[in-house]
Amino acid sequence: MTPLVRSGPATDTLARDALTVLQPGFTGTTAPDWLLRRIGEGLTSVGLFGRNVAGPAQLAELTARLRAAREDLLIAVDEEGGDVTRLEVRGGSSFPGNHALGAVDDTALTRDVARELGRRLAECGITLNWAPCADVNSDPDNPVIGVRSFGDDPQLVARHTAAYVEGLQSAGVAACTKHFPGHGDTAVDSHHDLPRITAGLTTLQERELVPFRAAVAAGTRAVMSAHILLPALDADRPATLSPAALGGLLRAPVDRGGLGFDGLIITDGMEMRAISAAYGLARGSVLAVAAGADALCVGGGLADEDTVLRLRDALVRAVRAGELPEARLADAAARVRALARWTRRTGAGEEIAPAPGIGLTAARRALRRTADGPFTPLTTPACVVAFTPLANTAVGDETPWGVAAELARLLPGTGTITCTAESAAADGTPALVDGLLTAAAGRRLVAVVRDVHRHPWMAEALDALLAARPDTAVVDMGVPQSPPRGALHLATHGAARVCGRAAAEVLTGRGGPADGD
Repeated sequence: MTPLVRSGPATDTLARDALTVLQPGFTGTTAPDWLLRRIGEGLTSVGLFGRNVAGPAQLAELTARLRAAREDLLIAVDEEGGDVTRLEVRGGSSFPGNHALGAVDDTALTRDVARELGRRLAECGITLNWAPCADVNSDPDNPVIGVRSFGDDPQLVARHTAAYVEGLQSAGVAACTKHFPGHGDTAVDSHHDLPRITAGLTTLQERELVPFRAAVAAGTRAVMSAHILLPALDADRPATLSPAALGGLLRAPVDRGGLGFDGLIITDGMEMRAISAAYGLARGSVLAVAAGADALCVGGGLADEDTVLRLRDALVRAVRAGELPEARLADAAARVRALARWTRRTGAGEEIAPAPGIGLTAARRALRRTADGPFTPLTTPACVVAFTPLANTAVGDETPWGVAAELARLLPGTGTITCTAESAAADGTPALVDGLLTAAAGRRLVAVVRDVHRHPWMAEALDALLAARPDTAVVDMGVPQSPPRGALHLATHGAARVCGRAAAEVLTGRGGPADGD
């Protein structure tokens, strides 16, 4: 594609500002030449994804190469810990996620976990984390938040959101609290369609906004907008494109009912269908900046130079056409540069001592033994039956989950059988269970489920398996909703690798919490 921006001081300033407000991604584990060139032209932020990470040493080398092109470059990543990890995308996270931390409800622990996660991010050269989730998981059928939330109580979510922000930023990494004004009361994934929340303004103020106020009070450097429609706030446009949501609520002074936030507003991924399908990527990006967004996250799906140039030119064209005030674009770019300066200063602060093992400590404390029938610890290789739902888009399908790997480490020879909605539909539940029993060959069974309350096929197959083998242990790695079932029922409140390890310790009698610990 031929760039539209070519000459003149004013044009050069516009093009530089337009590049500054973009947070693009790229493919590969090394910095491409086109990206380094655009950084030299004004690009101030880069987003990293799982595809860019092979390991800590490689990541540190990559970020050093990027920062050689611009010393104060914002390098962002989506590292929530728990189910959503990029640092450990191939093996699973060493930290439990928000729901596990909320189950423990120790804000000092949450702060320490976030600080250690921030220390590891900073060590790899990351300066901005698209976390934490401040969503109140008020709809248990939510397909995209779930264990990414601290819980369904606004006050609990608020105090842990604040603790997380404080811990992360004490390590010199800017927090980006998401997904404003709250993605917890949705039954639709905004990666695929536009969710609509029918709650009124009073409910919004008393539920969704409570954690975001706490995050602002804790000093969060950035807030990420959600692609959700709230008719009570704006009947026509989703929050990311809504001046009423971004300018009228998030920016508005506290004495006028707003949150008084003066930091960086970042959009969720602009190529998500909630925006791109209805408005188009370029048009949606212009509307987002006009509404008050300062940085456009793009690159989860579209990660090439043409996308960067297309969005840069769309923003410049919109200014020239009078659709986007030049002052609004300049203000957005100035806010991006201000955060880049903050991370550069803060990153040069005092060295933080590592806190080894804190993730496992937190996972052990979050574990709940919700049913305790007659159960003899496993001492010989077991058979793990993993009931696997379609992967949450935010989590991705690259990151392994479950207890099989940790059980196999403790009991070599432990194997896994995977069951999906497709296999259950193809075989039928009776045949599926018969096949599982045959494959288990008399070994002890461990059934691993994830959000079983959201998947009728999973609940039916699990019930049939437990009827045939009542001694089966059940490990629930999602949001626990269903009544406890199985000889032993463990709720881990998340599917991180470290949660699997904590569960495997209990299954083998090598440790575990007391009820309600």
